[in-house]
Amino acid sequence: MKEKLVEKAKEILDANFQEGGFTIPCKGLYPFQWKWDSGFIAIGLAYYNVKNAKAEIETLLNAQWENGFIPHIVFHNESDTYFPGADFHLSKLHPLASKEYRSTGMTQPPVTGFVLQEMLKIADDKKDMLGFIKSQIDKVYDNHKYFYSNRDINNEGLVYIYHNWESGTDNSPIWDDIWKTMNPPEYSFERRDTTHVDASQRPSKREYDHYLHIIEIAKANNYDDVKIAELSPFLVQDPLFNAMLIKSNTALIELYEKIGNNADKVAQLKSWQEKSIKGFNAKLYDEELGAYVHYDLRNNKPIRFVSSSSFSPLYAGIPDKERAAKLVKTMMDKFGGEDKYLCASFDPESDRFNPKKYWRGPVWINLNWMLYYGLKDYGYAEISERVKQDSIALIENDGFYEYFDSRKEIRKTETGGYGGNNFSWSAALLIDLLHQK
Repeated sequence: MKEKLVEKAKEILDANFQEGGFTIPCKGLYPFQWKWDSGFIAIGLAYYNVKNAKAEIETLLNAQWENGFIPHIVFHNESDTYFPGADFHLSKLHPLASKEYRSTGMTQPPVTGFVLQEMLKIADDKKDMLGFIKSQIDKVYDNHKYFYSNRDINNEGLVYIYHNWESGTDNSPIWDDIWKTMNPPEYSFERRDTTHVDASQRPSKREYDHYLHIIEIAKANNYDDVKIAELSPFLVQDPLFNAMLIKSNTALIELYEKIGNNADKVAQLKSWQEKSIKGFNAKLYDEELGAYVHYDLRNNKPIRFVSSSSFSPLYAGIPDKERAAKLVKTMMDKFGGEDKYLCASFDPESDRFNPKKYWRGPVWINLNWMLYYGLKDYGYAEISERVKQDSIALIENDGFYEYFDSRKEIRKTETGGYGGNNFSWSAALLIDLLHQK
């Protein structure tokens, strides 16, 4: 069965790879290149098609802005199957935006650093892969420099996101209370996602009004970071986003040390890293909940909900052993019942939990992938293995979907795979998980 699953995963990745040298997340629903998708996809590709894996990263980094910013969507091609597209985002409003590639003016979790390191681990020809990394790594370093220079407004080692799409966890219940502080206009637009997927599994029209309003504010200020920090109604320090930055810092330090002659960059990364881990543990850990939480900078208060993002710091080595034990206990108590697959994206005990709706409850393979490695690193071999086996079982039972219902009993009457089918990162990360002994 393992061989069949791997073959199917490869077929999906090959079918979704585009002439321009990038992979779409899935056909119809997501017709462009997404930042963190590309990272996870490159990991799967590295096992069997190194050329495409390298192209994936190179194509993404080619669209980097002059200030080090990497956008969350690069519009390489024209497509009317997705809204909002390039004409809405107008990245050219920023004076340092790429002149060659149209994109959004927001970003996504900075996974590229640790992705390069994973590609090196996977590669048979280490010398060749290290040569490739050498040609790209400074761009990733510049991206980190962008974050610490422009997004850490309190100089505490924690960067902000100004839009929920930057988090990667687009419509999480975590943002609900922020929407209550806003009253955006009602925009008239034609949704494209709901023509591909059941509308009940997607954000609502009113939620989209909030999303578009934040972009309009950023556009009115030419995507200027200083103005955005001052004016955006959404300004959040996200544990997932910051954990990915910290994990990628570690990867860059180790890669630069392998490459040699980069003492200044290594010293700078170590300095950022020390401040980030200290700030992260001091500000984002909630003792009472036994989990890391988001912090609302605009309203100056923690957002006290537990989600799969709460456990992502395990992947970045952020908590000490004692705190990691508390995190794992919280995860298993809330998310780990025998009637459930690990790990739902939002607290199943909350009245905001919705097991079918995007980031409001379903299981996502990319978060599970991080948890698998994080739990393993902290010595939780049994739970780590359960996350891996649950991920495999979801894909085996339901197909290569974008996200999955965590409830086991619903499979008696229906399939539990939702969103886009033949989804690239589900395929790519499954290839990696199946290679782990």
